[in-house]
Amino acid sequence: MQKILPNTNPTELNAWESLKKHFQNTKQTTLKEYFENEPNRLDYSILKWRDFYVDFSKNRLDKKGFDLLLQLAEESGLKKAIDAQFSGSKINVTEDRAVLHTALRSIRKDPVLFEGENVLPSLANTQKKMYAFCDKVISGAWKGYTGKEITHIVNIGIGGSDLGPAMVVEALEYYKNQLDVRFVSNVEGDHHQEIIKDLNPETTLFVIVSKTFTTQETLSNANSIRTWFLNQAPKDAIAKHFVAVSTNTEKTAAFGISSENTFPMSDWVGGRFSLWSTVGLSICLAVGPKNFTKLLEGAGQMDYHFQNTPFDKNIPVVLALISIWYNNFWTAESEAIIPYTQYLRNLPAYLQQGIMESNGKSVGRDGKKVNYQTGTLIWGASGTNAQHAFFQLIHQGTKLIPADFISFKKALHGNKDHQEKLLANFIAQTEALMNGKTLDQVKIELSASGLSTEEQNKIAPFKVFEGNKPTNTLLIDSLTPASLGSLIALYEHKIYVQGILWNIYSYDQWGVELGKQLANVVLEDIKDNAQHPHDESTKALLKHIAN
Repeated sequence: MQKILPNTNPTELNAWESLKKHFQNTKQTTLKEYFENEPNRLDYSILKWRDFYVDFSKNRLDKKGFDLLLQLAEESGLKKAIDAQFSGSKINVTEDRAVLHTALRSIRKDPVLFEGENVLPSLANTQKKMYAFCDKVISGAWKGYTGKEITHIVNIGIGGSDLGPAMVVEALEYYKNQLDVRFVSNVEGDHHQEIIKDLNPETTLFVIVSKTFTTQETLSNANSIRTWFLNQAPKDAIAKHFVAVSTNTEKTAAFGISSENTFPMSDWVGGRFSLWSTVGLSICLAVGPKNFTKLLEGAGQMDYHFQNTPFDKNIPVVLALISIWYNNFWTAESEAIIPYTQYLRNLPAYLQQGIMESNGKSVGRDGKKVNYQTGTLIWGASGTNAQHAFFQLIHQGTKLIPADFISFKKALHGNKDHQEKLLANFIAQTEALMNGKTLDQVKIELSASGLSTEEQNKIAPFKVFEGNKPTNTLLIDSLTPASLGSLIALYEHKIYVQGILWNIYSYDQWGVELGKQLANVVLEDIKDNAQHPHDESTKALLKHIAN
């Protein structure tokens, strides 16, 4: 394998050893004390970029610790690794592929080279084809087999072919046109039946998204829906109601989809980073080419920031370093993502795939098993719903759970009263997590309530909040296609930074393959009673299913 990326066990770096010592020296320091000890703390811990305001001051980290993390980034060869990605080098080494999803949203005119060829012209042609198609469908110029306009879109995909587009379509609900866009992913038959049960085949367009056009879940759903469709429509109607995002034109043609209705994607676009490509066809249909372009431009602006900004002011780099600080030195195993907007309620689920599939690795770039923690468990929900669900665990539980709080200054529909209440909760929660509530404060509150001293003493311990809970605050002016693009790209780059510092490959996903392979074997046992060799537990399950 080519040594395109640096290959160093991070625990052998000077900065790592220094961080270990610094952790031991500061682990008893509280957030309150950090603010007291550092009068100028906000000078280095607030980052402003375009319409983003990022405050990482409420972390168990002082300026010295922050500087050591920056040193870790330098010693890890992060700058060269960033340049390698944007240059088109095959940094997905185990699959011998480049990682160039950033080219899909390039805001510069400079050539983006892959194997010596500028990829931008072919990308522009593909995008032109996609935009022209979307304009036809949205305007009503594209007609179904009976001459009726399309009213419903069903995206059939899984993983990156589903999670990204579905999340973005939901996030940009405010910007949507008249088309009803739905998503089918799970191989469970009940799932697709519920999606299609009220649909009219005359007015529905199906978008099948599969790079190879062999993905079991996607093709099972596509074939079942095709059967449903042909029970009500002639075979030649498929050309008007099924399109594909795929590189396998032979298989799409066999399905009944012409090359004109097949939208290609490049091999150097990984699934979980693919919504910017033709995989985003359903997004483009939902919000129109102009808004899709703004989504790309927002991501492109973040790409430029990531590639060209010094590490201490570089938002993806800083957030990645803070995450490593908690994961590897504080031994925090999870992070919460809490967007204070219902539009982004599925952002945590989307980031679960991006972060956990990318960095859930136990083998370093040297081919050896790592001797340190990698990956982060990601979970979350929208605020204020989350406050009434799992915030109890964050506030008063025994686990350290760093959290990203994300919100927007302006409400899209302009309801000032609701937005003020939302932002009040957004800000107050980070303050409460930092400061907590002491026993003395609790007793003062209880004494004012008229309870006896005995009653106060009984209840007081249960109302104490330890505080000292770390958070990052990301406040953006408003939720637009551009700001959403920037936000998603931010987390994409955070993933890559973490992978580089952990000395792992972030862009492969071999861990999802074994289960798929075994599923084919088990399927033969279920369908044909093939009786392949299995462990006793699996045999018992198969027997129970058969009975």
